[in-house]
Amino acid sequence: MSTNGHSHSAPPILLTISGFDPSCGAGTAADLKTFAAHGCYGVAAITSLTVQNTQGVETVHNTPSAELREQLGVLAKDCEIAAVKIGMLGNRGNAVVVAEFLDAHRIALVVLDPVMKSSSGAELLDAGGIKFVSTELLKRASVITPNVPEAEVLTGLTIKDVADMEAAARKLVEMGAHSVIVKGGHMERAVDVLLDGNEMVQLGGDRVKTENNHGTGCTFASAIAAQLAAGRSLFEAATLAKAYVTKAIEKGYAIGKGRVPLDHFYRQKIEPLARGTHEVPQHGMHPAAEPTAH
Repeated sequence: MSTNGHSHSAPPILLTISGFDPSCGAGTAADLKTFAAHGCYGVAAITSLTVQNTQGVETVHNTPSAELREQLGVLAKDCEIAAVKIGMLGNRGNAVVVAEFLDAHRIALVVLDPVMKSSSGAELLDAGGIKFVSTELLKRASVITPNVPEAEVLTGLTIKDVADMEAAARKLVEMGAHSVIVKGGHMERAVDVLLDGNEMVQLGGDRVKTENNHGTGCTFASAIAAQLAAGRSLFEAATLAKAYVTKAIEKGYAIGKGRVPLDHFYRQKIEPLARGTHEVPQHGMHPAAEPTAH
């Protein structure tokens, strides 16, 4: 029972540490939608305010590290966080703050999506940040989910096929990662490679027109965090997350002139509001709008 008199027990509370995308297809908004779609409550610490729409990222304004530290501090003081999903960090200073936060709070489930560039090519993590992620932050994650270009940057390997993806996953574990999923969305076949401890598994999948979509990586990592918080194994969590993302891509619809975001709520069948005039309910209106008594 909570202290404020409400007896409803809270679902798992998941924290996203990520950049904000004003078009809400990727980043913080995609993470929060994914958490909600999985029956979890999402809280967020914003690492960066990006200026972007569906057509691409124009500029990036990273949150000062001290402000990010304060955001994380107030959340940790207030609620019990079941899992953390880390996305865009922006720079080394913010990556360091996140490492300090993870060390201080010992959160059991941490999904690290090592975002480095946007789909449109904008830099989302500086060189010092990349070095810190590869030497320090990946050791603090339960699972790291790089795509092929990110895995190449982190390991220094060239990845041309599934065997190369497996080699990169092994190298990341040698570098200190606990578990790795190398996402094959950039490859001919949409195969992901999962290395959980010593066991290597391929996660097959149907290629959906991913180059037309926005926020798939954020959504995949967030769905894994939600499934892990529900107590599932990494293999099960990744399999369910992949199925969710595939369906959300299929159901996506254009909201702008560029890339198509996912429909995170395809399971809920939320009906859009009917257009037209409606009676405005009289209760609860602002006193000035209430009919005056005579």
